[in-house]
Amino acid sequence: MSKFLIEKFKKLKPYVPGEQPKERKFVKLNTNESPFPPSKKAIELAKKELNRLNLYPDPDCRELLSVTAKKLGVSEENIIFTNGSDDILNFAFMAYCNDNTPAIYPEISYGFYPVFADINNVPKKEIPLKEDFSIDINDYIDQNGTIIIANPNAPTGLTVSVNEIEELLKANRNRIVVIDEAYVDFGGESAIGLIKKYDNLLVTQTFSKSRSMAGARLGYGVASKEIINDLMRIKYSINPYNINRMTAAAGYGSIMDDEYFVNNCKTIIKNREYATNELIKLGFVTTESKANFIFAKHDKIDGKELYLKLKENGVLVRHFDKDRISSYVRITVGSLSEMQILIQTIKNILEKAL
Repeated sequence: MSKFLIEKFKKLKPYVPGEQPKERKFVKLNTNESPFPPSKKAIELAKKELNRLNLYPDPDCRELLSVTAKKLGVSEENIIFTNGSDDILNFAFMAYCNDNTPAIYPEISYGFYPVFADINNVPKKEIPLKEDFSIDINDYIDQNGTIIIANPNAPTGLTVSVNEIEELLKANRNRIVVIDEAYVDFGGESAIGLIKKYDNLLVTQTFSKSRSMAGARLGYGVASKEIINDLMRIKYSINPYNINRMTAAAGYGSIMDDEYFVNNCKTIIKNREYATNELIKLGFVTTESKANFIFAKHDKIDGKELYLKLKENGVLVRHFDKDRISSYVRITVGSLSEMQILIQTIKNILEKAL
């Protein structure tokens, strides 16, 4: 670092994204991307904006806002669009956490949460998961602070029910609860319907996973009008044009091409079940993931060793060094052929290792 970096950033530990290798071609199952391209409608509409890139985009994404509100069954005033759901999560840390209001989230969850807390210089409290990696809502009922829960959680893929989320909201109407639903379309249950009853709920979603738009960077938050106004105040104070024309158009096309989205999600769920069953046959233990990834371990090979062996053989998965989960790997659910390559590669590795 340079001598000019101010003190508060010197100890900052940045978020570490999954590998994006360029040196060789891998079966890439490490960053929870979709194996499918964006919908044809999304691509077509994005291309139309190429000749208009000399003009600023609509900062409110009004066309996209209209169709998304209709799809979700909420008012347009209940939605804010941002540059990926990471943006809206960061806005929430900025808006609703301070010295007296810590950020509270599971000890094992999305790795950006502690980074958002640190870069915004707010205290954080990490709540341990249960022995089976589940989140116990009772551990959060009496917590005083802004609560952030990924549902399904990452990297475990486990969920909490909407009824449990409602209990959390009812327990203290004077604190914000943020539900990060990046993976909800693969078998989870959305809490968006609760915003009509609770003004202390913010739900975030993304087009990156289920809508095949990770490279476009489009996310959104759904909440009461008052919360959306708070977040819009922050957005317009940082960068009102944070969603480019092509991304907004692609998002609109994706919503209009909903059948494609639904069918892709069904295929990924089917591929997840296939791969999970095959892994169990090979002696793996897995969580009951409701996301587009599988969280698995084998008692005969360490998680890091398996990750490295797979990488040597052209298959990328994700490994985390955190003690409680270091024996696991997180495997993105890809196409059926990618899952078959994964399973055969693991079989070969296990035959040599055992």
